[in-house]
Amino acid sequence: MLLVLDTDVVAAGVMSATGASRYLLESIGIGALRAAASVPLLLEYEAVLKRDETLRRAEASAADIDVVLDQLASVLMRVDIWYLWRPQLRDRDNDMVLETAANAGATHLVTFNLRDFGSVPMRFGIETCRPAEIARELRTTWVHDAARP
Repeated sequence: MLLVLDTDVVAAGVMSATGASRYLLESIGIGALRAAASVPLLLEYEAVLKRDETLRRAEASAADIDVVLDQLASVLMRVDIWYLWRPQLRDRDNDMVLETAANAGATHLVTFNLRDFGSVPMRFGIETCRPAEIARELRTTWVHDAARP
């Protein structure tokens, strides 16, 4: 399984100490889950995470966000954009996320905005899902694996 996280998932994971988005970020951070990002997508993460509203809700400083971004950059698979697939979606920022997922060969694009992506990711063999769906799948797999002798 190889994920690409939409910016809304990363922001939710930073703003809340609990929940599926945080669980995914922590799983990626410890190497239990693989995820990928392109440089443009990491820059979008930075822009959104450093907004005043996000910093306030996360109770974080810009320096704190730099630490989070550095940690993400150290564990995410770097995706070079070799093929531009634009435009596929109405929102060019969503196009950038889809483009990253397609170039990475991702199996899943994780977002809260399923409607914005529609069925387009399936053209690239990418399943679109919410963070809770992946978290539930991981927990089920890990519990099942732990029960094996």
